[in-house]
Amino acid sequence: MPLKLHIVVCSTRPGRVGLSVAKWFEGVAVQHAKFACELADLAQFNLPVYDEPSHPRFQKYQHDHTKKWSACVSAADAFVFVTPEYNYGPPPSLLNALDYVYVEWNYKPASFVSYGGMSGGVRAVQTVKLTLTTLRMVPIVEAVAIPMVPKQLNEAGHFTANDDQISAATAMLNELFRWAEALKPLRQGPSRPL
Repeated sequence: MPLKLHIVVCSTRPGRVGLSVAKWFEGVAVQHAKFACELADLAQFNLPVYDEPSHPRFQKYQHDHTKKWSACVSAADAFVFVTPEYNYGPPPSLLNALDYVYVEWNYKPASFVSYGGMSGGVRAVQTVKLTLTTLRMVPIVEAVAIPMVPKQLNEAGHFTANDDQISAATAMLNELFRWAEALKPLRQGPSRPL
């Protein structure tokens, strides 16, 4: 059974660019052919600000939206977060989604396709990596940064990558696969308490 990669669309705002960028990356990942790929759009999960009464490490979820999100995160072996940068940081929707569950993230590698203005979203990526390590995830170095993203959108809002971004995406997928394979024994073992 192939390893499963979830491509998480982190922006939930109307008019977002993230879905178009994520669909481009999904095409690259499918062509790469080492993962079974699935888009996980935070806008469709529609998670409210964290509202579970118990700490997520206990996995005593009371709300259907949490149970659905938990199942989605549990099913993946690796993640690529497609994220914009808001005020030098990640969007609140991403941080909220990360905080919703805990054990489900453990021992899984992650990387980023970030986009924005001149920085290409890299400041948001650096900020959220601190949270990922606390969730026992492994954020890898390889990533795709897309500066000045509007210049790569056509009139219909479809994103077209340049050669450097395609090359970066392939390198990232190769490394993500290596880490997902290496961490598999830890994901299959018993989870440790906090």
